[in-house]
Amino acid sequence: MAEISSQGGGKNGKVRSKKTSTRIDMTPMVDLAFLLLTFFVMTTTLNKPQTMEITMPEKPKQEDQQPMVNEKRVLTLVLGENDKIYWYLGITDPKVNVTNFSNDGVRKILLRENGQIKDMVVLIKPADESKYKNVVDILDEMNISNIARYALVDITAVDKELIKESNL
Repeated sequence: MAEISSQGGGKNGKVRSKKTSTRIDMTPMVDLAFLLLTFFVMTTTLNKPQTMEITMPEKPKQEDQQPMVNEKRVLTLVLGENDKIYWYLGITDPKVNVTNFSNDGVRKILLRENGQIKDMVVLIKPADESKYKNVVDILDEMNISNIARYALVDITAVDKELIKESNL
């Protein structure tokens, strides 16, 4: 038991009246501190990591045929440097446009094209200069725009040439 006490006494062997000292018992305060500590530890929830659910396809076998997609239903997004997105419709003779991640940027384009093109497929091609954050942001935009058919694809030499031409 924790307590604070002091001894009273006199010099020269004289007997004086014994003064009762103030006695403070610290045990209930310590008990209360441990009860509060236990309560807060038991009732606190730890932060759960926020992750995005992505369903990855299985590797195709060599005898499997890749599904054919109409070229008019393909929207290609090339993620470039400085948060730029180069996009074009179709595959042959594309006209490259440039946008970004702002409010009037890629989301507006995705919503507009998804409304106009039935069963649209989006090809996402991150360039070597793009940031990882850009890939996460574009996947978020796919979720927000309710686009179910999209794929992460390696950038081609043709795409790199199109980006160079659009920067001139």
